[in-house]
Amino acid sequence: MPDIIRVTYDEMLEEFVRILRAVGFTPERAELLAQIFAENSRDGIASHGYNRILFFANSVKRGDVNIEAEPRPVARFGAWEQWDGQLGAGIINALACTDRAMELAREHGIGCVALQNTNHWLRPGKYGWRAAEAGFAFICWTNTIPNVPPWGGTEPRVGNNPIVLAIPCESGPVVLDIAMSQFAFGQLELYRLRDQELPVPGGYDAQGQLTTNAAAILESARALPIGYWKGSGLALMLDLFASLMSGGSSTYQLGQQTHEYGVSQVYWAVDISRAGTPAVLNRVITDTLDSLKTAPLADDNDAIRYPGERILKTRADYLAHGIPVDRAIWQAIREF
Repeated sequence: MPDIIRVTYDEMLEEFVRILRAVGFTPERAELLAQIFAENSRDGIASHGYNRILFFANSVKRGDVNIEAEPRPVARFGAWEQWDGQLGAGIINALACTDRAMELAREHGIGCVALQNTNHWLRPGKYGWRAAEAGFAFICWTNTIPNVPPWGGTEPRVGNNPIVLAIPCESGPVVLDIAMSQFAFGQLELYRLRDQELPVPGGYDAQGQLTTNAAAILESARALPIGYWKGSGLALMLDLFASLMSGGSSTYQLGQQTHEYGVSQVYWAVDISRAGTPAVLNRVITDTLDSLKTAPLADDNDAIRYPGERILKTRADYLAHGIPVDRAIWQAIREF
């Protein structure tokens, strides 16, 4: 089992800024990127926080990320725009497209930005929270390299293509952040590093048997799609929508590369305030959540939680007591 220590948010942020400055980012960009990495760690998403900062820094050193690039619009069709990320930092591109989608929604009621030629955006839920906290309903998704076998297949042909759906609410946003694989690959890596079994089967081993062993799934490259054939089909459709709407690369085309870069994404914002008064809209949401949470519990469950609810509790805990970090990973971060 890994040796876990607690690191304060401010200390983590300082280390991340140092690393990002070391690989060439300007002070302003380093601060922005470091903040996202630190916030992801603070919210309990280590796979897209401290556990990924060195991978990102090394991808910059390898030349996969254009640290000076700015995303730019290339076409407009009313409330829908196409943008080119110019292989810039995925976080910077994602923030710009999220904000632009909201601007379009303020103008038209709904706004969509489809982004081509970008890089990994880290934790997609971040952009759902950003939009929902600004009062917008929001959907965003990305395609990826082929990393999940289609249902009935044994080799990766579809991406795990994460998607986010977010709704604003007075008590805190409702944010669903999921991949099309039963477990995101960052989560599989964490379970492997911790030598822990998955709570439910997450893929197949080399013998083609469903398993809860994350290392076996990573070795076989046979992650399980959510909902079996349903997740496989949804992953395909998300990929096609993203590549066609953005004019960018599809999962098949990304698979012709040596590694993942230049992915396609979609950002969709809705000015939900146009549908009714804040009181009426919030009542719909709270009544729905109250009904959800008062459902009878299964014998092995202690509570029913809505998407995003756990984040707020984790955030408060980690800010008060420090962020749990694998000591070996933290040492590598300090030595970078």
